[in-house]
Amino acid sequence: MAQEALFKAFKNLKQFRGECKFSTWITQITMNEARLRLRRLKRAGEESIDCGIDNEEGDYIPVDFADWREIPSETLHRKELREALRGAIFSLKPMYRDVLILRDVQHMSVAETATVLGISEASVKTRLLRARFQVRDVLAPGFDGYWNVSGHGYKRIRPF
Repeated sequence: MAQEALFKAFKNLKQFRGECKFSTWITQITMNEARLRLRRLKRAGEESIDCGIDNEEGDYIPVDFADWREIPSETLHRKELREALRGAIFSLKPMYRDVLILRDVQHMSVAETATVLGISEASVKTRLLRARFQVRDVLAPGFDGYWNVSGHGYKRIRPF
């Protein structure tokens, strides 16, 4: 599927208008290819349980009957992780939170972030580093030296 998507992108490179990032364009082609593949598999599954499908090149592709539904415990874990991350980000002072969101969530460049916030690029870099350290310390206090791994869990130790 990935090869087919790259082949289609290369074949239609002249149609890339540059209105979005190239990676976004490739991703959309890949998603369309995946949807097409799923439609073909669904049709093939409706025709016969034992058969696969033959693509344009005559290759046989067997039908995959895997259960791709989410596992409830994993869904809960992801939800708890999202909530912890959201809490860590919103515990930051606004000057750090703004830089972190613009750089790591919105994927703005250092220059764009500096322009939006009206600060220097050096300040953006400094605030981003401090914000990341603060989020790290909220989410994983073991990195700051106050926690020590012992046996089967974590044991609080005194700082030096």
